[in-house]
Amino acid sequence: MYKTKLISTLLIVLLGFGLFAAVPQAQAAEDTVRFGYVQWPGVTVKTHVAAKIAQYLGYETEMTAAPESVIFKSLENKDLDVFLGNWLPTMEKTYAEYEKKGVVHNVRVNLEDVVYRTAVPEYVYEAGVKSLADLQENADKFGSKIYGLEPGNAGNIVIQDAIKNNNYNLKDWTLQSSSTAGMLSAVQRAVNNEEWIAFNGWKPHYMNLMFDLKYLEDPEGIWGEEDSVYTVAREGYQDENTNFYKFLEQFTVTAPIQNVWIDEYQNKERDPEVVAEEWIANNIDIVNQWVFGMDSVDGRMARKVIVEKVSN
Repeated sequence: MYKTKLISTLLIVLLGFGLFAAVPQAQAAEDTVRFGYVQWPGVTVKTHVAAKIAQYLGYETEMTAAPESVIFKSLENKDLDVFLGNWLPTMEKTYAEYEKKGVVHNVRVNLEDVVYRTAVPEYVYEAGVKSLADLQENADKFGSKIYGLEPGNAGNIVIQDAIKNNNYNLKDWTLQSSSTAGMLSAVQRAVNNEEWIAFNGWKPHYMNLMFDLKYLEDPEGIWGEEDSVYTVAREGYQDENTNFYKFLEQFTVTAPIQNVWIDEYQNKERDPEVVAEEWIANNIDIVNQWVFGMDSVDGRMARKVIVEKVSN
């Protein structure tokens, strides 16, 4: 099973008493992979998939769920090694702070064809709200409110900055922070009553199947350019664990794959570790591409080891 907290281990070596042989050796630091993830369904399952592959290859795995700001700080402090959910340009403000320090870097894009932007139900869009520029003239219908995610979330910051800077004349609006589940519950209530609501939506996510929704145009570009999700590693990790770093360089998924993960985990309420195990077993051809040229911790060919693991 995964360790879900960061653990520090103290080894006491009693050389003077000749007891060194009796003291068990701790697994080398490079044989432990420490993942951070925000509790969005897509990156949650994605992280479980990557961690399960690491575990099959003989690595110890530690997984820490935290807000993005905490994750980047933990990468800087070397308390974490990897983050698979750097959604850019939405997270640019947080990421850039640590990139400039030289303590983190993007390894590669692991997911394209993504959108993170303010959305409305289709009936609101058809009524004339097609752009963020259309919100203010309909402020009363929206209650001058946009629903977002947890405090500190990058999308929340985009809207809070827009309110502060009066982009789209939003100076009198408020952002309603919530969780994914809380925000979607508010959307569901509004849709059930055909009320107007604006919220920060994204895809891939099953909300796009739950609701007929539309993403608003952004002529002022507050949401940035086209989005992609990157794998981030702390600086130095590529030298400390060259074998697993190869996995990070080769790990990429598609929106349809992540849609399946999200549906299984959040919509069907299945354990993300179980979802990961089943998906790996049924998609060895894709996994083989991710681990090409890698070895297990004990020096065997990674592809053969994973086939053995999923066959047991």
